[in-house]
Formats: sequence, C-alpha cells, structure tokens
Amino acid sequence: MTQTAKNKTCFGFIGLGLIGGSIAKSIKRVFQNNATIIAYDINQDTLSSAKEEGVIDIISPQIDKTFTACDFLFLCAPVSFNDQNLLFVRDYLSADCILTDVGSVKTNIHEQIRQLQLEHCFIGGHPMAGSEKTGFANASDRLIENTYYILTPTDSVPEASVNSYKDLVTKLGAIPLILDCKEHDYVTAAVSHLPHIIAASLVNLVQASDNREGIMKMIAAGGFKDITRIASSSSTMWQQISLENGTHIHSLLEKYISSLQKINIEVQTKDADALFALFDSARNYRDSFVEASRGPIKRIFSLYVDIPDVTGVIATIATILASHQINIRNIGIINNREFEEGALRIDFNDEESLQQAIITLQKHNYKIFKK
Repeated sequence: MTQTAKNKTCFGFIGLGLIGGSIAKSIKRVFQNNATIIAYDINQDTLSSAKEEGVIDIISPQIDKTFTACDFLFLCAPVSFNDQNLLFVRDYLSADCILTDVGSVKTNIHEQIRQLQLEHCFIGGHPMAGSEKTGFANASDRLIENTYYILTPTDSVPEASVNSYKDLVTKLGAIPLILDCKEHDYVTAAVSHLPHIIAASLVNLVQASDNREGIMKMIAAGGFKDITRIASSSSTMWQQISLENGTHIHSLLEKYISSLQKINIEVQTKDADALFALFDSARNYRDSFVEASRGPIKRIFSLYVDIPDVTGVIATIATILASHQINIRNIGIINNREFEEGALRIDFNDEESLQQAIITLQKHNYKIFKK
C-alpha cells in the first residue's frame, strides 16, 4: 500500500453525506494525524463544514488527479451518481488503491465495475448502520461502531487488499463480514429494504384510515412509533434502493403478502392456536437477536421514569443529567403508555449514556424502567 508524506494513509471520499461523513469522522478519530482525507461533494457548504471541523484535510473541487494519492477511495454519493463518478475515478486510481462504495445494493455496481475493468481494485462495502436523519450535519464518528460492515470483494482483488480493508474496518470499531454481492442484496432486502417498505405502507394505511380529527395520529403509542420510525428516512434514497434491488424485494414482498393473507384467515376464523404460535415464535426469535448492533434499523437507547404531575419535574431531571455530563437525545411525556411503564421517556445516543443515566436517577430516588 502506498503512503503519503510522513507515513500517513490517504483516504478519499466522493460524497460526504451521513455515511461518508461518519466513516471520515471515524477515520479521523482513530488515525488522528496519521490520516489524510481528501473529499469531493457537490455541496460546497458540506465541504467547508468538514474542513472547518478538521474532518477532511483537502477539498477537491472536482474528481481529478488529486485522488491519485488515495490508498482507499470511498464512493459515497447517491446510487444514481455512481455510473458517472466511476467513469471519472478510473483515470485517477493508483496501482495500489482500494476502490469501494457504501451502497446498500451491490449487484449493480459490481456489474458496472466489471464493464469498466476495475475488478482488480474493487471491494464493495456496506456498513449496516444508518439513521432516519441525513447529511453530513448528522454524521457521527461512532455511527458504524459495533455494526456489521459487509465487504463484497470481486474475484480478482488480491487477498492482501481484502485483509487491508478488513483491518481498517476492525480499527474503526466495526465487524467485517464478507459476502457475495448477490447474497448481500437478498439479505439486506429482508432485514433492511422490506422493513422500510412495510413501515412506509403502515404509516400511509393509518393516515388513510384516520378520521378528520386525526384520532389515530393523536393516540399513536410507542409500539407504533417504534416500528414506523424508519418511515422518516430519505424518500429519494429509498426510492432508489427499491428500484436497484427490486428483484429481491419483490420476491420477499410476495412471501410477506402470502403470510399476511394466512394471518388474515386465522384472525377471521379465530384460530387461537395459530395466532398464539404467530406471536410466540416471533417473540422467541426476536429475543434471540444480539442487541449490540446499531444497524439500519437502529437500536434506541431509552428509559422510562415514573414522575409526579408537578411543575418543573422534567426540568429537574434534565438538570440532574446535565450536571453529570449525560447528553439527552430526546425527552417527553408519554400520553399513551401501551407497553411502557413510566410517564417520562428519555432517549440517549448510546448504551453508556443510558447506563449512566439509570444509575444517576436511581441515586436521586427515581423509579426507572428500561425497555
């Protein structure tokens, strides 16, 4: 692998949104002064912000020879821009550069790579992380921490390059997992793409079924909000993903629709055993999931507090947490407690903050419930 001056590793980013920005921030956090980051983005304000924050070192006004210095080059623009960007970058890749992307659909870009004869240097990448928020402003240097980071190398990439990428992913705190590009697309269709479609369709169903007073919207409880939270994600991004991975999504949608039709019959016929089996098998399988991952359907770190209905109680709790340097992501009264105990819900950014908050509030004699 080539190195820049003073033994620095050089990383290039074409596109600096939520994922690209988060990976760049992670690299700066881990490598500090041992990394040089070059970035291009169509949004000049994004580049200026990243430079001011010290996340990137060099702003490239276009995709040009500036990127020839890169040891790793990340394609992080929207999928619709990849064709054009690949045409540009192929003229500026060094012999040892590892070319990668961060898209959640892999088969199509692998085909483009084959057509452009770039298979010798391409390793597809997909960090299983995300947020309902978008853009560099919402990027975090911890977003990919403890997530599976899927790599889809071509058959022509040297093993040393794959090992270098795996080593980078590990240093950034993620978990490398190697898959074939087609297997990747089927897996992500099931655990990421289909859930977004289901969430969006469920939200639209409730909107269409609600009355003019909006009673459904008003009393929507925690369960509904949790399973539909991802419906707030980027409409453009999920439109493109649905178009790119349509074959696998269609196949799984057919299976899902068939299962819903079966459940509908069981509800109509009051089949108690079948309905119990539905919920029991789902509960057992869901409870077996590892909670460490902050994947595309990201874990929410929340607690619930029993509080009296008195003036200033929320401000008091917020002040207690702030005095212990515990950052709150969101706080609010629960008006409909369908599943939760406790009248006040507080969300945090990570597990550490959640645990610190539980200990702190318990010391102040608050009764805490954890989801």
